Amino acid sequence: MLLTKLLEGITWEGEAPECEIVGLTADSRQLEPGWVYVCQKGQRFDGHDFAAKALELGAAAVVVDRDLGLPRQIRVEDTHAAYPLLCANFFGRPADSMKMIGVTGTNGKTTSVFLIKHLLTAAGHRTGLIGTVQNEIGDLVLPAKFTTPDPYQLQSMLAKMRAAGCEYVAMEVSSHALDQHRADGIHFDVAVFTNLTLDHLDYHHTMEEYFAAKRKLFDRCDTAVLNIDDEHGRILAEELSCRTVTISDKDDTADYLAGNIRIRSDGSSFVVLHGGELEKVNISTPGDFSIHNALGALAAVTEAGVPMAQAAADLADCAGVPGRFEVVPNALGFTVIRDYAHTPDGIDNVLSTVRGITDDRMVVLFGCPGLRDSSKRPAMAAAVAKYADFVILTSDNPREEPEEKIINDALPGLTASGKPYKIISDRYEAIEYALETCGEGDILLLLGKGHEDYQVLASGANYFNEKEIVGELSRKIARQRTEGSEK
Repeated sequence: MLLTKLLEGITWEGEAPECEIVGLTADSRQLEPGWVYVCQKGQRFDGHDFAAKALELGAAAVVVDRDLGLPRQIRVEDTHAAYPLLCANFFGRPADSMKMIGVTGTNGKTTSVFLIKHLLTAAGHRTGLIGTVQNEIGDLVLPAKFTTPDPYQLQSMLAKMRAAGCEYVAMEVSSHALDQHRADGIHFDVAVFTNLTLDHLDYHHTMEEYFAAKRKLFDRCDTAVLNIDDEHGRILAEELSCRTVTISDKDDTADYLAGNIRIRSDGSSFVVLHGGELEKVNISTPGDFSIHNALGALAAVTEAGVPMAQAAADLADCAGVPGRFEVVPNALGFTVIRDYAHTPDGIDNVLSTVRGITDDRMVVLFGCPGLRDSSKRPAMAAAVAKYADFVILTSDNPREEPEEKIINDALPGLTASGKPYKIISDRYEAIEYALETCGEGDILLLLGKGHEDYQVLASGANYFNEKEIVGELSRKIARQRTEGSEK
């Protein structure tokens, strides 16, 4: 690609030699001869300090946002904002060739994109998926490191989807990604807002800043699908300039209205009314939050061109999402569920659903992530205590933060409730204790890790797959009990 082609649509000044560009990076460690190096200032390092060295190593040009007095220097207003546009140009703007459906919100993003992809695939459309659990190109599953990848990886993934013949892409769009320009250069045909609750204030500082970051998605979409059962969804419905459609299970002014809701232990059903059309929907997961996720996905694909009757029927065939209200097989005869819930609202949604379908004893194991918003820790504990009969407080991903401090931050939410609890900081030992102490009829919920197959400690990330751990420990405990009964 010619350098001038790489710079299309970007306001710049400086020297742009008519040369062929073979690569692009903002990471000095990846730089190779013939590449363009984009200098970005980070928390610890400033890429501008490496610009001269980059040219010595053979960089075709350096992109900067201040004058360094260097040859082959291309100056832009903000390199963080320019980088995703450069990446999009480098890969030939792949998103322009597909219909893009983005989903943002605190809770429900992962489930929503899985449902959207399922509905589009069932309707005969080859579809890509970008999200927290995994990335998918049609039937090909690829690992995911971030909810929304960095610009180069994101555009590379979209280019592979285009090459594979994908017509649609269902994509989670996180607030971090929106704030950091990762999704710049992508226009969305449909954008979905699920909800906004307490989370990520370690990064955004205030709920107003958090909401402002989420809102950016709707400045680059044709149609917004908004959950107006959430107050922030109502604000968006009143203020957005793009076309808006609304969803609700409470407000009969909504464009897509869910009614006649039935919650069962093995799923949920409801009818959806839209434009005079009434369709019945069955889904495999229980809970009000599941209704909103399914309704948002149905609205998104309907707005994207799938007949609503077909989408409503196809929802019944969608299997669960890994780590989202997932029943984990075990050898002990009681129910174990793992879920990614790691916010007060997410925890409340999951536990209120379980409490609404059973009177059995509920044991909840959870922890709070380290080096993340500490203000939500007591609220998480209070949400657990509100529904649980017994609580096991443990670690999540403590990172470099002392586990004792994290646990102590959460404790007030438990002690104020008067509910019985036990603290076991080692999560493996906590799971073993939970399995040993639960009995027939009990429901054990493991919250926070969900699909993750690792735990981040001060020493780094260790393999930690709770589905495998439950299977391994439950078999060991069952074997010990059998051997004990034979003596």
